[in-house]
Amino acid sequence: MKKNVSQPDLRRADKVKAFDRLLTIMDELRENCPWDKKQTLESLRHLTIEETYELSDAILEGDLTEVKKELGDLMLHNVFYARIASEQKAFDVADVLNAICEKLIERHPHIYGDAVADDEDAVKANWEKIKLKTGNKSVLEGVPTSLPALVKAMRIQDKARGVGFDWERKEQVWEKVEEEMQEFKTEFNTESNKAIDKEKATAEFGDLLFSLVNYARFVGIDPEEALERTNKKFIKRFQYLETESARDGKQMGEMTLAEMDVYWERAKRKV
Repeated sequence: MKKNVSQPDLRRADKVKAFDRLLTIMDELRENCPWDKKQTLESLRHLTIEETYELSDAILEGDLTEVKKELGDLMLHNVFYARIASEQKAFDVADVLNAICEKLIERHPHIYGDAVADDEDAVKANWEKIKLKTGNKSVLEGVPTSLPALVKAMRIQDKARGVGFDWERKEQVWEKVEEEMQEFKTEFNTESNKAIDKEKATAEFGDLLFSLVNYARFVGIDPEEALERTNKKFIKRFQYLETESARDGKQMGEMTLAEMDVYWERAKRKV
């Protein structure tokens, strides 16, 4: 049975009006602007990827003003794709929105049907089972091949978990991490100067990373977000090192590691 929302949306009319305004502007631009008239699905693709990463950056920085801006850019892209497709008599934005509505209703039988799902894992399990019933040949079919490897590992593991293929306890996962670490250390001891088998080392390192992603997932850490936060922290500290050393009349590339470490330790206390 459908479960209605507890609070009415007092701004629904404003939202519909704003979306209608965007559709109107999109039509005007597509028909009158030389740049917009020239765009294709393919030409917009790389721009959409760029906008998605910009949204990700804004979210990680906690900058809600920037999040709003980037969401607007992505909304424009969605409308743009639908407009181009409508010119090709393939579909329009109404078809897109109705299709996702139908999909959401179908994938949430605990809201729009009689199924029961009392927690997040049950919802995910229902989602994956329904996908298999509606034509997907594999649970992993929905993982894009072009996803960055770290994100892909997380999605693969998450989807496998949705149908019950997973470790039972986090302790088991950590044991696997330690096992993979020991295998890597045994095979490719960094204390030895002996040349390593690059292909085998790459495979073993991949196994180690995969197991670490698995453990992160088990304890509720998004590994992509964790690594990106560390990237940002490193960038800020390194740029502090560059700025402060230059202020003292020193140049990067000419300082010793010990000299740079002095600035690095200062950066760690400030950033």
